[in-house]
Amino acid sequence: MESIAILYVEDELSLGKITNDTLKKNGFNVIWAKDGKEALEIILKSKIDIAVIDIMMPKLDGFNLVIEIRKTNNLLPILFLTARVLTEDVIKGFEIGGNDYMKKPFSIEELIIRIKELVKRNKISNPLNTYLIGKYTFNYVRMEITLQDQKISLTHRENEIIKRLYLRANEIVSRTEILIDLWGDDSYYNGRSLDVFITKIRKYFSEDQSIAIKNIRGVGYKLIVS
Repeated sequence: MESIAILYVEDELSLGKITNDTLKKNGFNVIWAKDGKEALEIILKSKIDIAVIDIMMPKLDGFNLVIEIRKTNNLLPILFLTARVLTEDVIKGFEIGGNDYMKKPFSIEELIIRIKELVKRNKISNPLNTYLIGKYTFNYVRMEITLQDQKISLTHRENEIIKRLYLRANEIVSRTEILIDLWGDDSYYNGRSLDVFITKIRKYFSEDQSIAIKNIRGVGYKLIVS
């Protein structure tokens, strides 16, 4: 069975190291972010199955981090793990898009059970990682998009580009970021290759006039679904 990928967001170093190490010893693939801004960057670049997030953090606190995540991704399971114990904090955590809420101090055994349950529940509700983009269905795992009975198979890079645009819909996705992530550098020739990929992806979605991929000259691309 594929290891569950956890984004663990905790700025307290001693607790973070203990929890990070223990989760890894229990077979999880853990990425540890020490502030909210770093966590948001990781989510936009990495395949994550669940996020475990503290609230009181530098740069971007846990509540605002989740608000940012939910602007473009409503499917990622999110578990708040925090010392904020007031009822209004718990309510706010759920209202802005959290799926579970654990208070510190906590049992690592209980944390593991809750992580597994949230991931399992998410896979049952969305077993193939399918997402609606206008009239199209985008299946990230199968690397394909479909419109009614029409199916288009995607290359790895096409699949990854569409994922990045979808998860940040209505926001600019940096051209340099895509090139470095998927090509390894942002050279002129790789940039021309990316232009070809964007042109092909536009054609894939051409049957739905509500979908547009805008070229923000010199900056990047923006997926708009009206």
